Amino acid sequence: MIELYGAMQMCLVATSCIPGAMFLTLGLGWLLGWSPRERTMAALTNATLVTSIVATLILMWWMVSSGSNVVSIAFGNWFSVGNYHFPLAFFVDWLSLPMVTLTVLLSGLVSAFSKRYLHRERGFLRFFFLLQLFTFGAVLVFTSGSFDLLIAGWELVGITSVLLISFFQERAEPVRNAIRVFATYRGCDLGLLVGVFVLYHHSGAATFDRLFLGTWPNQTTTLAGATATTAALLLLLASMGKSAQAPFSGWLPRAMEGPTPSSAIFYGAISVHVGAYLLLRASPVLVASPLASAAVVIIGAWSALHGTFVGRVCPDAKTALAYAAMAQLGLIFVEIGLGFPRLALAHIIGHSLVRMLQFLRAPSMLHEYHGMHAASGGHLGRTGLHYEAIIPAALRSWLYRLALDRGYHDTAIDRYVIDPLSGLARILGVLSLRSTTGTTPSRPTCIPVTPLHIERRADV
Repeated sequence: MIELYGAMQMCLVATSCIPGAMFLTLGLGWLLGWSPRERTMAALTNATLVTSIVATLILMWWMVSSGSNVVSIAFGNWFSVGNYHFPLAFFVDWLSLPMVTLTVLLSGLVSAFSKRYLHRERGFLRFFFLLQLFTFGAVLVFTSGSFDLLIAGWELVGITSVLLISFFQERAEPVRNAIRVFATYRGCDLGLLVGVFVLYHHSGAATFDRLFLGTWPNQTTTLAGATATTAALLLLLASMGKSAQAPFSGWLPRAMEGPTPSSAIFYGAISVHVGAYLLLRASPVLVASPLASAAVVIIGAWSALHGTFVGRVCPDAKTALAYAAMAQLGLIFVEIGLGFPRLALAHIIGHSLVRMLQFLRAPSMLHEYHGMHAASGGHLGRTGLHYEAIIPAALRSWLYRLALDRGYHDTAIDRYVIDPLSGLARILGVLSLRSTTGTTPSRPTCIPVTPLHIERRADV
């Protein structure tokens, strides 16, 4: 039994570290002047992900056959500051293992799809670099044994998301949208950082085995009262940003600027569900706070309705799919808030598979739709008639106008959050310059800048 547990620990380490090790190896080679061909890069990425898939499936088989609920391994502390320790601990249970399996399987599918979809694209190598980094970050989120390590994976998922949104960097709009997504992530991620600080302050550690008692989904915690409510609401803020829940949902349609494969793996399958996973991992804290659980249900229901109505007026397929994903994520939040963790996990897995396949076949779907439209003589049946049956005409008109402006969420955030912060930043910049030089800066002149491309072109 000891030997079997040691083998399971080795599979856990392999699953967690292989994508990161390959990313570092290829990145070092690129820095030293090696520019791999497209076929070589795709083959190395596929080999890495296949190895991770095999290790994950072996780990799952051994856990089922041995009846193990948890596999963990610790490598001591990365660093220590006073009484604080950053533990390097990996951990899987029956919440994280399905998410790890889903991540490596779908990343492998996207890698195989992208080999042809991005053929001769100037950012081909950059895409595969970022795909490996994303896989490592997502797996790190799901296999981390502490909130400290989870934050590291969380940030890797966020930065790769932003870099792939701005993949077509020769155009200004993708870069502008990537910056907006980055700002939303940064603002909401404060909830994760401060929430983990609250948990650490209460328990003296941020490892799951110290914070939670028992095995998922029957875990409990010693947190109660105002501490549990504060920590749960802060973690909810972080989850809302990552899972595009209202009112922070405006970044999701902007993220459609990236390539279709990255939209599929990020905003259909894995990245948008990381926020829901955080709530499932911290579900004992939610159970200890009825107020936070009610907030999860309200935000989820609000987001589900928002995504449903706005998605019906979107003019393009990818944006419509993004809002459909938002609506399903809202339902997942409702399930978590109501205390149905197993149902929420099953919903995450099913939704990830369906939504990713829809994103990948979106171009083919449009072609098939035009074919059916021509074959039917332009008389395809209408959809949404059930809405007309239950919603009065005056209310339908109001909802239509509201949906066209996407619920005024972006307008409100721009007016009451981004504009005041931008103005404050400008004032502080002027004050800082006055205090150092005694002069007031003049208004800068806008000079058009041609994008600078520094990446190497790979031979096919």
